[in-house]
Amino acid sequence: MHQPMLQSARERTQRWLSLCGMAAGPVFTLTWLIAGAFRSAYDPLRHPISSLAIGEQGWTQVASFMITGLLMAAFAVGLRRAFKGQPAGTWGPILLGLIALGLLGAGVFVTDPLNGYPGGTIALPVDYTFAGRLHRSLSALVFIGLPGACFVLARRFSRLGRRIWATYSNATGVGFLVLFVITSLGFGQVAGLQAVAGLFQRITLTVGWVWVFLLALDGFKAVGARV
Repeated sequence: MHQPMLQSARERTQRWLSLCGMAAGPVFTLTWLIAGAFRSAYDPLRHPISSLAIGEQGWTQVASFMITGLLMAAFAVGLRRAFKGQPAGTWGPILLGLIALGLLGAGVFVTDPLNGYPGGTIALPVDYTFAGRLHRSLSALVFIGLPGACFVLARRFSRLGRRIWATYSNATGVGFLVLFVITSLGFGQVAGLQAVAGLFQRITLTVGWVWVFLLALDGFKAVGARV
């Protein structure tokens, strides 16, 4: 009797960890959508999501970074449990963990003004603050970990004969990196891109979050199939 009960408890835990992965993207996206809509002088097409953490109302974006980071950390644990002893069982969870660490770091250390927000500030900082430097360094883990996870899991799916998932994961990784480069050029004040840098950042992250959501959903269904 104890073995089936233990198995059932593990499956329930695994489902909850998968649900954390499914919730991460929607929580993050809804926060910047709502916060950006009510922030004076904030232009979501131009300004980075991190800039929503600046000022008195910045706590909403800080909370979003922290909550999303914790959700991704839980999902990484779930992936580790599900893939233990299997292809991508080590590097898949590690790379998702980097995303979690990057989000948590971005929440702890608030970014410097960028691309003219808040109003009256320069487009590109000349001297970054200590917190601003840490924010840039830690948030970069998100943009490294996500495409890295895509490529690592693409190999797993390929070895398992899941060609659609392998192709989708590779395409997401490549698309994410291309969009991230365009975003970086825009925030670097390259002519013609600075006015839409915020838009490209949002597209980049949305591409990544959709992949994370579907990956978590796939894991959730896999647990359900064993029940």
